[in-house]
Amino acid sequence: MTSRRAGTGPASDGVGTRVRPLTTLPGGRGQVHSDPSGQRSPSIWGRRRVLLLNATYEPLTAVSLRRAIVLVLRERADVVHADDAGLAVHSADIAVPIPSVIRLRSYVKVPYRAVIPMTRAALMHRDRFRCGYCSAKATTIDHVVPRSRGGGHTWENCIACCASCNHRKADRLLSELGWTLRVVPSAPKGRHWRLLATVKEIDPVWSQYIDAGAA
Repeated sequence: MTSRRAGTGPASDGVGTRVRPLTTLPGGRGQVHSDPSGQRSPSIWGRRRVLLLNATYEPLTAVSLRRAIVLVLRERADVVHADDAGLAVHSADIAVPIPSVIRLRSYVKVPYRAVIPMTRAALMHRDRFRCGYCSAKATTIDHVVPRSRGGGHTWENCIACCASCNHRKADRLLSELGWTLRVVPSAPKGRHWRLLATVKEIDPVWSQYIDAGAA
């Protein structure tokens, strides 16, 4: 493994770790097992994300499972919450619980950026995955003032929307339909929204730390 300076490279989390494919762990060949069944689950490497907290428990970002394991093995982070199913990475002489949340041992100063990027994931989280018109489950995004009629692609003009309302509304204005919004859309505030802007699915275990970051 090699290292890079903090804050450099794509998706940098400020911890300065470059992760190569993790095929072995100290002492032998790494394997992922599910306790107590002992079934191997290699596909977990590709899909699992782990919440990375600063030393102050402030949520920083979601990292890959490989990076999380490396940070723990290098003693740069501690496991705060392990996988509820008892998953662990095993080698000849070490076993590391698969983490859901890890915390850096040393504080990392993160530059404050006031502007929160508007992504599909963040907007869905802002609107709690509910349609801004009828409260049904949202599956898409709608521009309140259609772009064809001068509406911008902004926090204030976009809402989560169900497919039915999106189809019915088309390129018309709310005044033309007699519709109203459940909540006036606005840009969210708080550093934790940078995390929500990049993660589609939030592990329920993360909620307490994301809520703390919003305080």
